[in-house]
Amino acid sequence: MPEIQIRPTIANDLSRLMGFDHTITSDSVWQLELRRDTGQVTASFREVRLPRSISVAYPRNSFGLADDWVKRSMMYTACIGVDPVGYVSLLERGLDSMVWVTDLVVDVASRRQGVGSALLASAQDWASGRSYRRFGMEMQSKNLPAIRLAQKFGYEFCGYNDHYYLTQDVALFFAKALK
Repeated sequence: MPEIQIRPTIANDLSRLMGFDHTITSDSVWQLELRRDTGQVTASFREVRLPRSISVAYPRNSFGLADDWVKRSMMYTACIGVDPVGYVSLLERGLDSMVWVTDLVVDVASRRQGVGSALLASAQDWASGRSYRRFGMEMQSKNLPAIRLAQKFGYEFCGYNDHYYLTQDVALFFAKALK
């Protein structure tokens, strides 16, 4: 595995980060099933293996990312050598004592090398250092790599929002307590 350095994002990084291929490939999805029976609604998810891999578009407008990033509380860039290879952006929710990961992206050529894990660990350390009690992530129900990363780090599924993104995709929410 290459040596990964995590540092705060600087202005010079932004155009490079926006240029990343933000799509992911997935072999499975979390399928939402809603049942309505006499005044009750039951929602359940099940992982469904797809007949072939799909390419999933990023749920945010890539041209508006830089505008969104200036509203974030913190942003880290992962580098291998001098090259940026990934980033994570964080949003503080002080009233809830919570930090949310709003973006976690690794460039295609650097995936499956620990970059996402290193970014997530640094983000959690930042939130812990600021005395936040909870840490959360949102992702598309089609983004199995992000779901697996959340599960690997001990996050628990805590909710969903149907038609959350502009793409009308389901958003899944995972969270964990910070010590």
